[in-house]
Amino acid sequence: MKKLKWGFIGCGDVTETKSGPAFSMIPNSEVVAVMSRTPEKAKSYAHRHNIPHWYTDAQELIDDVDVNAIYIATPPSSHATFAVMAMQAGKPCYIEKPLAANYDECVRINRVSERTGVPCFVAYYRRELPYFNRVKELIQNGAIGNVLNVQIRFACPPNEVDYNAPSKLPWRLQPDIAGGGYFYDLAAHQLDFLQQLFGVITEAKGMHANRGGIYEAEDSVSACFRFENGLPASGSWTFVSHPSAKEDRIYVIGDKGTLKFSTFTYEPITLLTTEGKNDIEIAPPPVVQLPLITKVVNTLLGRDTCDCTSISATPTNWVMDRMLEKF
Repeated sequence: MKKLKWGFIGCGDVTETKSGPAFSMIPNSEVVAVMSRTPEKAKSYAHRHNIPHWYTDAQELIDDVDVNAIYIATPPSSHATFAVMAMQAGKPCYIEKPLAANYDECVRINRVSERTGVPCFVAYYRRELPYFNRVKELIQNGAIGNVLNVQIRFACPPNEVDYNAPSKLPWRLQPDIAGGGYFYDLAAHQLDFLQQLFGVITEAKGMHANRGGIYEAEDSVSACFRFENGLPASGSWTFVSHPSAKEDRIYVIGDKGTLKFSTFTYEPITLLTTEGKNDIEIAPPPVVQLPLITKVVNTLLGRDTCDCTSISATPTNWVMDRMLEKF
């Protein structure tokens, strides 16, 4: 493959600034087609981004002879279906996270990828961002010594759209589409990154509840879990808190210090040791998925190796399903 010609299945908000522009910023990569079930949306996106073809049917986009790679930017419930269609057509995939709406669908994707030999990558883009690479570097270099415990603390007030009628709620609050509520969408990033630091999570237990009564999906989750190296961890998430409780922090506690960092707000990384406090500021790039997409493109062109595959993304779905007591 000498040049990647991408087709987008889905053209929602994430494709406007977080991911979409990246595909045309990389040498030997361009976007040639886009699909949405809403004709006006597909046509508008194609026109605004100078994309030559647009479709309302995913199969037609996959069958387009000009398209040789697929970006799946739809809600999780359709990820497996579109990924299987693309891989069976011999076209590699880049899928928005989480990989699917449940663990079983992740396994299905992996089986088809293995059978067809067609690679499948997942948009856990924090793995390649300088902010999170610095966190990893500090821990691996022993800045806080032996790691003893990890804690995730996340709280935020409801969004205005969370009060919509059930039929008009955002898809992220519809478990049959999203896999769960906001937990399934946001905790995926945190749990994936922690597994890059400490290895696969092999034990996970959780309790979930709907405490706010605004919508039907879970809005509060507490969990404990353990990594393959024996490191214990815990997490608490609430999406209906009072603004005073707003927090986005992960604490990594060691025997020589503590490291604190955020997942979504990019607050300064804080290193606390006997030598004092050190705040490290690292801003994300304007197109946050560019570093990972660059690695994916170069891997497909035979110039690099990207390990952010469907195989490596699957444990996160397993963990979230366990925390939500799906099995």
